[in-house]
Amino acid sequence: MARVCWPYFDPEYENLSTRINPPRVSVDNTTYSDCTLIKVDSVNKPGILLEVVQILSDIDLIITKAYISSDGGWFMDVFHVTDQQGNKITDGKTIEYIEKALGPKGQIKEGVKTSPGKRVDVHSIGEQTAIELIGRDRPGLLSEISAVLANLRFNVAAAEVWTHNGRIACVLYVNDELTCQPVKDPTRLSVMEEQLKNILRGCEDDEKVGYTSFSMGFTHIDRRLHQMLFADRDYEGCGLNEEVDTPPSFKPKITIERCEEKGYSVVSVRCKDRAKLMFDIVCTLTDMQYVVFHATISSDSPYASQEYYIRHMDGCTLDTEGEKERVIKCIEAAIQRRVSEGLRLELCAKDRVGLLSEVTRILRENGLSVSRAGVSTVGEQAVNVFFVRDASGKPVDMKTIEALRKEIGHTMMLNVKKVPTSNSKAPEASGWAKTSFFFGNLLEKFLA
Repeated sequence: MARVCWPYFDPEYENLSTRINPPRVSVDNTTYSDCTLIKVDSVNKPGILLEVVQILSDIDLIITKAYISSDGGWFMDVFHVTDQQGNKITDGKTIEYIEKALGPKGQIKEGVKTSPGKRVDVHSIGEQTAIELIGRDRPGLLSEISAVLANLRFNVAAAEVWTHNGRIACVLYVNDELTCQPVKDPTRLSVMEEQLKNILRGCEDDEKVGYTSFSMGFTHIDRRLHQMLFADRDYEGCGLNEEVDTPPSFKPKITIERCEEKGYSVVSVRCKDRAKLMFDIVCTLTDMQYVVFHATISSDSPYASQEYYIRHMDGCTLDTEGEKERVIKCIEAAIQRRVSEGLRLELCAKDRVGLLSEVTRILRENGLSVSRAGVSTVGEQAVNVFFVRDASGKPVDMKTIEALRKEIGHTMMLNVKKVPTSNSKAPEASGWAKTSFFFGNLLEKFLA
């Protein structure tokens, strides 16, 4: 048989452009008196906009304006940012972090999001077993889930829970009570999975009511929650469905038009401004396989206007009404997943097995339903944040809060804040886990 010779290609060739033209990052505090300018120039590559916005969001920066251009082989971004209090970024460690994360040496290790001045993430206490759960939401469900884990002697080191459109998605990181190590015993995992599946199903036999997955590794937690709910089709019923219980003040206005001159679809979003809004929209467009070529972001408090010039990865624009309607619904769902009204409860106590189960049981017994939750471990302290509402849909009675204070005040610190409705740019809970765990390509499983 004749020998076939193939031409040699240097395996480093694909990275040649990046090595010749490394990313350039500039943090400018002199041009404007009310914000910091962050400029990023880099060779263009798929997903680069999401990477940049993700890094800025992870250190809790507020993006008040942004100008994006990545038409061709070069990517140029300008971000106007402030901290959560609306001040310029002057901390030297934060600026150094931004330059290293976005710059040529970048490349802060994927998954490790420890940033200056933030709480130590769960990586500092060792590896975890990651549990993904998604299913139909109901009052008390989080309490039931955490009770199962407590009964099986698993400690919840970190967790994040989102609810939207009658669905719940949560990622929990657990370790063994005795060893503080990941749970690897297949028998114990099988028992845990079966019990969690039974809880998610409730009284229904339909296997599609809920899903449970286990794994280890690293990925971005907020993006994973978006992927899980997107794959679960939580966006169905959004947009034109008036039955969706969305506060009128948060109702986004989304339109899609065609730019004939350049061959783009132009997605315009007008909605209440809040932290991480740009990340949520860019994340959704990226996961739907759309490429952002240009974008303009501006905030006219309390509202935000965002405009994206996009094409699908195959180069096509949104030409049919069905395609447009689907993108509108998906963006609207991405915006609403992180929206919460009502009361925010911040609790701090010494970490122990069963703590989350105890707290969620008390909330359930006092008639409160959890719409979002974040749990993180800082050394020996557990920091829990819950967005709660009355299970009947009525405003939370302050007598209920006083009862909570009396019941748990002797074992943990409790802080209660009303979520503002006039200015939705309320700070994210800084105690929430910044961890990033990788779950592999589980999106296909949910889409199947």
